[in-house]
Amino acid sequence: MISAENTMAVCAVIFALAWFGFWVDTLAIGRKISGVVCVLVGAMLLSNFSLIPFKSAAYDFVGANLVPLAIPLLLFKSDLRKIFKESGRVMLIFFIAGAATAIGAVIGFYLFDLGDIGPKVAGVYTGGFVGGAVNFLAVSQVVQMSETEFSTAISASSIVSILALTLLLAIPSLAFVQRFFREKQEADSGQIDSTEHPAAKLKLSHLSGAIALSFAICALAKYISVLSGYEQYTFLVITVITLFIANVFPKQMAAVEGEYECGLLLMYLFFAVVGAGTDMSVFLGIAITLFFYGMFIIVFHLCSTLFVARKLGFRLDETVVASGAALVGPAVTAAIATSKNWRHLVTPGIMCGIFGYAIATFIGVAISQLLS
Repeated sequence: MISAENTMAVCAVIFALAWFGFWVDTLAIGRKISGVVCVLVGAMLLSNFSLIPFKSAAYDFVGANLVPLAIPLLLFKSDLRKIFKESGRVMLIFFIAGAATAIGAVIGFYLFDLGDIGPKVAGVYTGGFVGGAVNFLAVSQVVQMSETEFSTAISASSIVSILALTLLLAIPSLAFVQRFFREKQEADSGQIDSTEHPAAKLKLSHLSGAIALSFAICALAKYISVLSGYEQYTFLVITVITLFIANVFPKQMAAVEGEYECGLLLMYLFFAVVGAGTDMSVFLGIAITLFFYGMFIIVFHLCSTLFVARKLGFRLDETVVASGAALVGPAVTAAIATSKNWRHLVTPGIMCGIFGYAIATFIGVAISQLLS
């Protein structure tokens, strides 16, 4: 219905899909079915029913220019000193959870027939589960995963993430888990201020400066990667430069407002583009295998993390929050802690989730290289 040459109409659709994803995230159902899944599925349906094209110059622009731009915008506040200071004991369990994810990905690689894309999938799943969607994307770019492979992998992992969230919410209520931890009832001391923080304000001076800096980082990373002969590692170089800036100038980066939301918008546009470029007839074959592979990683992660954390004397609430920070990211982890009235664990959960963003790309690429 909309031709590939009608760039304005194509852009209208992908922005509308991004809006739809953000809107779903504001609803109660958004806690169970992420807006990312809705954007991907919506875009796939539109393209496979010939309402929008499979290929367009607009898609190419988003993938080539806006996706790299999103990485710095999402990582500008990754002050590692603050993260370690405020995460406490939860950070130690987070390391256990991250290691369990990586080990589960390697074991599952040898148990499931993932085909030629096996090393790539193992890397992006490790990066995605230790960090988040931004790491899933970054690792996929480094290992040169095609759009169809990426869409298949992230669609299968999205269902796995929903089930992981369900398990995380259910685990604290399971009697045998409670008996295993023999958790003492403790006063909810050291709670953080439960007052909601105000939403980020749109300051054009902040936002334009953040975007300019992000473009500069991407340009420098591209130059360094090409000069060194490893252009496929551009996303890794972007991450390193951004973390350097975030930790050398933490106060200045902390004062910036609106850049994270802008980065999320660019990511949602990318998910819309990926969904639109996916042929569902190709998708269905390998997706089931990837679903069971992802579930194996999640189950191995949860069982290993709970067992080791208990043996080391950690509490159940700390363990669930750390596991959530690794599996479903900082925002959802904060929601889990709040829903369980673990308000003193909201900040550690968020800090660990942000730290996961900072390191997950490197871990995912390492796993992919190890298995290649």
